[in-house]
Amino acid sequence: MQLAIRHDTVYRYDAPVHYSIQQLRLAPLTTPSQIVTQWHVDAPGKLDASRDAYGNTLMTLVLSRPHREIRLRVRGEVETVPLAQGRLTEGEGPIPTCHFTSPTRLTEADAALTAFAQSLGPLDDAASILDAAARITQQVRYESGVTDVAHTAADAFSLGRGVCQDHAHVMLAVCRARGVPARYVSGYFAPGDVPEMASHAWVDVWLDNGWVTVDVTHACFASEKYCRIAVGRDYEAAAPVRGRRIGGLGETLDVSVRVSAHGAQQQ
Repeated sequence: MQLAIRHDTVYRYDAPVHYSIQQLRLAPLTTPSQIVTQWHVDAPGKLDASRDAYGNTLMTLVLSRPHREIRLRVRGEVETVPLAQGRLTEGEGPIPTCHFTSPTRLTEADAALTAFAQSLGPLDDAASILDAAARITQQVRYESGVTDVAHTAADAFSLGRGVCQDHAHVMLAVCRARGVPARYVSGYFAPGDVPEMASHAWVDVWLDNGWVTVDVTHACFASEKYCRIAVGRDYEAAAPVRGRRIGGLGETLDVSVRVSAHGAQQQ
């Protein structure tokens, strides 16, 4: 399947920003499950590219002149392939799987979430992971505007509402409470008639010496409709844009993402 991706991000500030540094995880890698045929990131300054500890493409933007706006523009195309039961063939990766059993601030299970995790059956095959995903979406109903990037898995579970990021964090908390390695995935999804879900988050779970990739929000395997951008222990390690600034006062953010799919019949 050919995915065409357009992603525009604009930060605007109430007063001049004197200095800012932004870390961008906005570029995918070519892997056995996807081939990047073209990709370009436009920014208001030089982008220094490297790899982070998880192997993600990391671009750093430093602006030392006064500015009231940062505009980022992504255009790209990726060819993806179907995955048998969500099974990736990339291997363990640069970080040992035991690293992904440790909770983080965003994925620490409280008493209620721990009890929920223990109420699930064995998390030892792909079917059981899909069942856990379905149970999570029953407990945390999809609703935008209720949570933000600072909300934890325990927060979303208590609220009973959240978005794909929250679903991913709850799944990570569940897996880690059960000693199962799992990692956060950020990327894009060809959403059909639900364009607000084009920018997406899901999880990889380590089963039988390999990663199985699961869209918790839809309780399905993440396959050819998905473009992977970054992985990490949680959102903070895989966020598309993170940064710091001096000055600026108030900030507003506008994001527009469109993903169109070609080359295969839409499900």
